[in-house]
Amino acid sequence: MSRWKPDAVGRLMGAALALFDEQGYDETTVADIAGRAGLTRRTFFRYFPDKREVLFSGAEHLEQVFAEAVKQAPEAASPMQALRAGLAAACEVFAGVHPYARVRARVIAANPELQERELIKLERLASKVAEALANRTASTSLAVLAADMGARVFHRAFAEWVANDDPDALGPTAARMLDDLGALWDDRP
Repeated sequence: MSRWKPDAVGRLMGAALALFDEQGYDETTVADIAGRAGLTRRTFFRYFPDKREVLFSGAEHLEQVFAEAVKQAPEAASPMQALRAGLAAACEVFAGVHPYARVRARVIAANPELQERELIKLERLASKVAEALANRTASTSLAVLAADMGARVFHRAFAEWVANDDPDALGPTAARMLDDLGALWDDRP
């Protein structure tokens, strides 16, 4: 088949995920991925610096969407309301990718190196959200705490979402978890 088919990135991502799932992350090489995608190793490295990044290539987009939604929340919104807006926007990024996300989660869960990378990406997400929240509040510590909380809620909601069969449940799950978190310090009976 021709190497010049469109969507090289999508083909590489699909091939990598399938191979990681079939034969394991450690056993899969860049050459295997490129071959499965009908591309060359050189083409692989044009888009990804290493095979790990195939699984994490959308992280910057997620950070941007989450942080931008926090910034764009109404001026009168509290930090929690701005965080809720950011979470909702972040969840929308995953519309239509539930099957891919489930396999990706399974691959990451099977590899400590990838789990570590996922936590690093989560910290970076929290940092970007904290920057966005810092512009909304005079308290840097509140911005950092809220951003850490928002990133953890997103992470837990994502884990629950991929473990279940409802492809539309990510947003509602994240909203419910944020509500549950708020109830932790709600001292009303």
